[in-house]
Amino acid sequence: MFHDYLKNIERIEFAVTMMCTGRCRHCSEGDHINCKGHIDGDVATDAVRKICSHFKIKSLMTFGGEPLLYPEVIFAIHDTAREMGIEDRQLITNGFFSRSSEKISEVAEGLARSGVNDLLLSVDAFHQETIPLEPVMFFAESVVKEGIPLELSPAWLVSREDNNPYNNRTREIIDKFSHLGIPVGQGNIIFPEGNALKYLSEYFDNDVEASSPYDDDPTDVRSISISPDGSVDLMDGNIYETDIIELLQNYMKGS
Repeated sequence: MFHDYLKNIERIEFAVTMMCTGRCRHCSEGDHINCKGHIDGDVATDAVRKICSHFKIKSLMTFGGEPLLYPEVIFAIHDTAREMGIEDRQLITNGFFSRSSEKISEVAEGLARSGVNDLLLSVDAFHQETIPLEPVMFFAESVVKEGIPLELSPAWLVSREDNNPYNNRTREIIDKFSHLGIPVGQGNIIFPEGNALKYLSEYFDNDVEASSPYDDDPTDVRSISISPDGSVDLMDGNIYETDIIELLQNYMKGS
């Protein structure tokens, strides 16, 4: 039914929206100017159910842009992931989607109810250039209160150990969360693409060809990655127009 290249699929990823509350100089997606819209919750959850009926999916991730600009969509996707027995249900957020403490608390409660069990909070020198720390801190406190597993996920420039000014500022920001006992994850090393290449080029070796750490091997696909407009990475099609299973069945057809 499916090409052998798809036999190891074990993950679903949704870029829920490209709209973002930050304007980060390290962002591989660029400035997010004029980004609008989001993935339709009903279409997304239908895709999750259908994919899980054919593949043993171990993890699901939602991210953006800033995904919590559309919390109801996030709730629906993760609730469905839990319903379908997906063990690792991950959300990546910068934590800034509202200044209202009431709204922030409500969203944290909703994330707990929907079954998010792996929340990565992006805090670092780059995010905090344009994102205020106070509402992000309150969000972190609310998430901890709800018992959702949480870790800080900073972006590092050059390497985690490098002592450049950005990394030093990131360490100062991380320290502000120490009273909450939140672990600090590995985060990620900034990739020379989009804004990072535009604003931080002096930190990259231009003589070395870089490959994105997020690209899937087309001959050994592990993740089904769906964009806000419904397009599916590596697949020639869109879940708004074609059933997800048909798209997967047509992958490398005739090869």
